[in-house]
Amino acid sequence: MNVDFLDENWERVRGRDIVIRDGVILEIRKHGDSETVYEANETVDGGEMLYLPGFIDSHMHTGQQLLRGRVLDAMPMIWKRIMLPFESTLNEEKMRLSAELAALDMIRSGTCGFIDAGSYFMDKAAEVYETSGLRGALSVSTMDEEGLPASIAMTAEEAIEKTDILFERFHGKGNLKVFYSLRSLISCSEDLIERAAIRAREKGTTLQAHMNEYPGEITPFLSRFQKRPYEFLDAKGILGPWFLGAHSLLLSEEEKDLMCDRQVRICHCPFSNCGKAVPETPSLLRRQIPVGIGTDGAAHGGLSLWNEMRIFRSVMNVTCGVPLAEPAIMPAKTILDMVTKGGAACLGEETGTIAVGKRADLIGIDLDAPHLWIHGVISNTLVESVSAEDVKNVIVGGRMLMKNREILTLDEEKIRREARAFTKGV
Repeated sequence: MNVDFLDENWERVRGRDIVIRDGVILEIRKHGDSETVYEANETVDGGEMLYLPGFIDSHMHTGQQLLRGRVLDAMPMIWKRIMLPFESTLNEEKMRLSAELAALDMIRSGTCGFIDAGSYFMDKAAEVYETSGLRGALSVSTMDEEGLPASIAMTAEEAIEKTDILFERFHGKGNLKVFYSLRSLISCSEDLIERAAIRAREKGTTLQAHMNEYPGEITPFLSRFQKRPYEFLDAKGILGPWFLGAHSLLLSEEEKDLMCDRQVRICHCPFSNCGKAVPETPSLLRRQIPVGIGTDGAAHGGLSLWNEMRIFRSVMNVTCGVPLAEPAIMPAKTILDMVTKGGAACLGEETGTIAVGKRADLIGIDLDAPHLWIHGVISNTLVESVSAEDVKNVIVGGRMLMKNREILTLDEEKIRREARAFTKGV
């Protein structure tokens, strides 16, 4: 009640009551307007807070949470030297702990929704995420190339079957859905690529893949098919609004046009991407391609989208703005759109704005802090100065997941003990 919030244009609206029913925003009215009286199960006072749409992490890796701090200075070739060997050692308990840590981290930083890129023992992750109340999409890591560690090796048929099982158990359960995935095109046979695309279309869900992240993911397709990765997928009829391309850094003009024509969704992971390439985001947005922002998981700098936004702004200024003498090449409001509306497009959900009819995913920022007492243009201050610690309340689907910085859906102390025990055992 009596809350201030930011509208779809990131302008401040003061003194409103937001009525939520069945997880959806039913009405927004001036505080004190009593034309309709509702019997509320819970009422939250706006206080010294500002409410925003919940953020969406458009690309993260639950299965890499326990790799935190082990990747930063280990480039290059961390995929085969570090990540793949680590993921081959995952078990049910490690995945459960990883999901608990990820869920806590996301809730505490104001991330209400996420898209997991795929790993192993994903049923254990799904159980945790369902309990947490977060909104998200899960995948199974699907690769069928030769030479993978025995614990994660699979055929194309087995890969699809694993995702089928996850889909039947968790798609539509709580706030969760299941996407089909291609972990990396160069690690997937044509058979697996085609099977995954067909099954995603049959199930009415998204197919996601890591795309155009390294030159080594592009040259094999040029050599074998004389096509770049997006061109290769399009030739097979795979591109469409149902496709989500993670990273999408090294794109030709022809690929950008294809992505626009086929209404493909993409996301960037600024901190992680800095070690590989800089995306040409302004040209993608001009084509009206939906772009989200992801963290790429805790192994790549943590799960705070506040950090990613600041890094992204700096990278865009240096690489795109400076050559054109245009310091606002990536305005704060555009970046905020990417972590909300862009993320909603990637996740395929009616979220991303605080408006009647939208899902009630909101975060409350505590403005009663020295670095926020003076805030000028509020959208600028959000990108420049706000951090995860300033998030006080988190609501997903009308359910309070964190109130006054207290996590309500998970046992934080238990998870802390388990994490410390894991650290001591490493």
